[in-house]
Amino acid sequence: MGHSDFPDISGWHGRWRRAAAGALAAGLMGTAPGWAQAQAGPPARATDSRPKPGAPATLDDFSGVPSGQGPGVHGANSPFAPLSARDDVVAWSVLTAVKTKTANNRIVPVFTLSQLTLHQKTQRIQGFMMPLDPGATQRHFLLSSVPLTCAFCMPGGPESLVEVKSKTPVKYSMEPVVVEGHFQVLTDDAFGMYYRITDASSVK
Repeated sequence: MGHSDFPDISGWHGRWRRAAAGALAAGLMGTAPGWAQAQAGPPARATDSRPKPGAPATLDDFSGVPSGQGPGVHGANSPFAPLSARDDVVAWSVLTAVKTKTANNRIVPVFTLSQLTLHQKTQRIQGFMMPLDPGATQRHFLLSSVPLTCAFCMPGGPESLVEVKSKTPVKYSMEPVVVEGHFQVLTDDAFGMYYRITDASSVK
């Protein structure tokens, strides 16, 4: 898939675009030390679709941004520290080891036994929040294996994201958060997501 070849907004790219728009609208991006240095991003094009300063963010503002694939890369210039090792959370190396195949003109996941054994069980996931709506607290958001250090750059593919639906609001943080809830491995999700955790709550 090319950098500007986004699927329909209903797909997982659309969820990321909504997350980026939500973060921008909430004023949550661009506040960390070293942000300007970290968000090199792609060079501006003649038809640059990025939002102008001061303009409200919309999903259409992200139609030409580069789309990530694979497990995601934590850039060496990132102002955020990598995730610390924890024995009480599912390792991203397990989640991102998923394979894919083409079926009915779609790319679909082929999960390993290690991933399938997580299904329908209570799990803990650690990651970086990607809000889906404006606001200091979130009940529906994405967790990424790597931080979103550029408002216009997709950090990784769907294997590097977990959709979270929490039972109580979770305070937005640019630092890693840990949530616990009912984990689902999604074999044929309408939005193209691979993983979801529901009835989640924030844990230390």
